[in-house]
Amino acid sequence: MARTTNSDTLPFVESRYELGMLASQRVRDLNGGAEPVVELGRDKPTVTALREIASGKLDIDNVRHEFIQSYKESPISDMAEETLEVESSDPLLREIDAELENSLVADDSESVGDAMADSTPDSDDAE
Repeated sequence: MARTTNSDTLPFVESRYELGMLASQRVRDLNGGAEPVVELGRDKPTVTALREIASGKLDIDNVRHEFIQSYKESPISDMAEETLEVESSDPLLREIDAELENSLVADDSESVGDAMADSTPDSDDAE
C-alpha cells in the first residue's frame, strides 16, 4: 500500500473524528513499543498507524478500548484541595504580597464607591 487515504480507513472506523482518535492512540502504542501489524519500512509512526487501520489487520475494538482507558486512568486534580497561597519566609516576598493585596482592596473599594455615586440621583434631577 503505497499511499493511505482517509477513504481507505473509513470502512474500519465510524468517522474521520474517530479515525484521528484511534490513530493517535495507535501511535502512542507504537511509540511505547507495540509490535506493528504491517511492515514498518521508513514510515513515521503516524503513517504506520494509518496503514495498520486501513489494512484491516489491526484489532480496532482493542485500540478503541485502550483509548477510552487512557482517559479513565488519567488523574483528575481536585481544585478544592489546591491553594494558590505560597508559604514564604522571605520578608521581601511577604511585603510585596501585602502591597499587592492592599492595592487590590483599595481598587475594589473605589469601584464600589464609583458605582454607588453613579446610582445616587442628583438633587437637580429630583425636581
